[in-house]
This record gives sequence, structure tokens and C-alpha cells, in this order.
Amino acid sequence: MNSAVIFDNYEKKLGGKIILNGISLSIEEGSITWIIGPNGCGKTMFLRAISGLIQPDKGSVTVFGKRLSALHRFPESVGIVLEHPALWDNLTGMETLKALAAIRKIADVHDCEKALERVGLDPKDSRTVRKYSLGMKQKLCIAQAIMERPRLLLLDEPLNALDKEAVKAMSALLREEKERGATIVISSHIENRLDELCDATVALNEGRVESM
Repeated sequence: MNSAVIFDNYEKKLGGKIILNGISLSIEEGSITWIIGPNGCGKTMFLRAISGLIQPDKGSVTVFGKRLSALHRFPESVGIVLEHPALWDNLTGMETLKALAAIRKIADVHDCEKALERVGLDPKDSRTVRKYSLGMKQKLCIAQAIMERPRLLLLDEPLNALDKEAVKAMSALLREEKERGATIVISSHIENRLDELCDATVALNEGRVESM
């Protein structure tokens, strides 16, 4: 298999503290990889590094054969769910996706509707996001990540605020995305890992790879 993501001795400091320390590993294309570890171990920053939202002080990260840099900062086809996302409280779920879809013009109205339905939200729901529960907001974030059918999905704690039925539905959705050919990287606490979905697991501790 080809590597979708390659870290080469990646190091990042913030405020004088090393948050990612000499990361070297590869993530296979079409796989589901779980990044696990305690709070503060570097899971979210690991995803930010792949997404290009942070730049390394040393080393590099390559995504689908292109090294991220000042000239090529972001992966070309990526859907992202980050912890504590900002949402437009005054829009409905459908209006939110349509507004985001208008930026790159890859997803159309049908894609927006389908993404909402796949995560268990009603495209015709007239409630604004302000009235959504935490679980509904999480589902909306996942919907925006999948609506453009990206090659790469980066999901930070996607199971947060989801009940047991929603977690089952999320498992099915991730399987479908993998079958579509997407490469999926998920961060979670150890207890939130879905072992039956894992192709690979990376354990982080204090910014270092502890085990794979």
C-alpha cells in the first residue's frame, strides 16, 4: 500500500515547550489510524500538523506525496473535525453546510443533504445551531467534514457527546468512508477507541510516539 501521510523527524514547539517531539511514522492510504493517549499528549497537534494548521520547527510531514510547506501549506483534499469547533449559531444545519460548500464549490445541495442524513440530522430541521444539543453539534461537524468526499479525514475526538446509538452509527459511517477509499486519522482517549475499526494505532505520550 502507498503511504498517505509521512512524518519525518517532525518537531514543534509552542511557548518554548516541545509538543511534538521527533515524530517519524507513516500512515497507509485507505486505512483507519487511531491516535490515542492522555490529555496533553499531543493528539490534537498531531492532527493539526497533518492539516497544515501548524508548521514544524524541524522535520516535515508529507501528505499524498506533497510535502507541506509555506508554498504548499494545506492538503488538497481533507475534511477536519477539531475539538471545540466554532459554528454559526444563527444558521440551521443545512444553511451551515451550504455556506461552507460555497467556499470551494465541490459539494452541492444534494451533497449537503446527504451528509446531514448520514450523521443522523434532518436537512429540513428549521432549528438554528444555537438550539442544538452537544451531540447534534458534533454530528454537524462530522457532516461538514464528509460532505466533499475528501481523500483524508482528520477527526479529533469524534465520539464526544455521542450516545451509544450514535456511536454505532458513527462506526458504520467510518466503515463506509474507508470503503470509499478515504484515509482516516482519529484522535481519542484510550477508552474511546473502536478496536474493531482500527487498522493501526499510535500511542502518544508527551509528544513522542510511545508505541505503534
